[in-house]
Amino acid sequence: MMKKRLTQNEEFQIMKMVLDKFLWMGFGIMAFGFYTLVTGKTEIIKSISFLFGGAVILLIFMVLILREYEIVKH
Repeated sequence: MMKKRLTQNEEFQIMKMVLDKFLWMGFGIMAFGFYTLVTGKTEIIKSISFLFGGAVILLIFMVLILREYEIVKH
């Protein structure tokens, strides 16, 4: 069975959709953590852990982008 090869543009579009989800998820978690921190609905430690979790997701996002950029650059 032959596998279909994707063009560079198709690969880029798929990568863009996946990485966009990481960006929105990280931002959403950080926004929720900031909201709970400002409103005081939960403990400060729990709010800060949401902020930290969102930052970790955004760091993963950054690493994925840099790794893909290095592959394309060569």
